[in-house]
Amino acid sequence: MTEATSPYLAPGLPAPRPVRDGLDEPYWSGARRHELWVQRCPSCGTHQWGPEWMCHACQRFDPDWVQVEGRGRIFSWQRPHHPVHPALADQGPYVVVLVELPHADRIRMIGNLLGDPLQAIEIGSDVDAVFEDHDDADPPFTLVQWRAR
Repeated sequence: MTEATSPYLAPGLPAPRPVRDGLDEPYWSGARRHELWVQRCPSCGTHQWGPEWMCHACQRFDPDWVQVEGRGRIFSWQRPHHPVHPALADQGPYVVVLVELPHADRIRMIGNLLGDPLQAIEIGSDVDAVFEDHDDADPPFTLVQWRAR
């Protein structure tokens, strides 16, 4: 896992925040430490993403949070050319990837693929998590992005 060298997120976009009920706070706190955290059921051992109050597999309440390796494979991708927010008017195209984590029950996470927005992309390509700090935001936050290996 590495750090992003320059911000990928355009200034002016709303900063992501943990949900008010605190459900995803361990994910955001882990990202600030440059760690990737997901839920794992203490009863059946199944990893899951996105955060929920109960296990998707056995319906036990209150899954635990565990750190997982920030390595995965591209499961799917998209190259948007249109701005989805006014702050992105001059930032396109960009690449959005759905990354599968084979070491964590093949859960899938979405994020941006760093690098040339016109790069060739292959399903199954290996990627690493990259942590993009936004220390000037109020409150500061860190995004998890992805970079091809």
